[in-house]
Amino acid sequence: MAKIAKRIAKTREGIDPNKSYALTEALKLLKERSSVKFDETIEVAMNLGVDPRHADQMVRGVVNLPNGTGRSVRVAVFARGDKAEEAKAAGADIVGAEDLVDIVQKGTIDFDRCIATPDMMPLVGRLGKVLGPRGMMPNPKVGTVTPDVAAAVKASKGGAVEFRVEKAGIVQAGVGKVSFDVKALEENVRAFADAVNKAKPSGAKGNYVKKVSVTSTMGPGLKLDIATLAAS
Repeated sequence: MAKIAKRIAKTREGIDPNKSYALTEALKLLKERSSVKFDETIEVAMNLGVDPRHADQMVRGVVNLPNGTGRSVRVAVFARGDKAEEAKAAGADIVGAEDLVDIVQKGTIDFDRCIATPDMMPLVGRLGKVLGPRGMMPNPKVGTVTPDVAAAVKASKGGAVEFRVEKAGIVQAGVGKVSFDVKALEENVRAFADAVNKAKPSGAKGNYVKKVSVTSTMGPGLKLDIATLAAS
């Protein structure tokens, strides 16, 4: 425990909790302070001026990060016939119909992202209580209910990230790894922030983006200067 406390203290040494860091500076600090043996995930959190309890203030969407996420994503596809074959050819890890529904209903969820063809949704709808709380329920608004399963699988494998605002008005996502170079991380952070801005709901009033912070899995949280998120 003493070693862990010492390491945490070292990663936070010299960090000003009241400062708003420029994006480039913040990412460099996180990379420099990484001292663990695994490749930490870089995460972005945006505090939004919305109340997701109201339907017209819900924020959700999907963004294709230009440099990927750095993690291997297991994709499940609910499809039959030719569409099932297309999904397999595109690299889906699990493909099925009634058989896959049975597996998921029994609590076996060996995937990170779920896609379905439109005709499968009456069947997949039975899994709402299982997939919904995990944020995995296929949804046409984020491109996971689609007849073009091949494109959806490739997008999921290539860096597509879904986001949805939480009860406290926070939307967050992993946008890369500490091993990425700073430029790649900058591009991913800006792509995510831009997607969240474009997803601003009609019911949002006042200041939409209130605060943005960036952190690594075991590193400090750094508040960002929002102005530096604009594409340079």
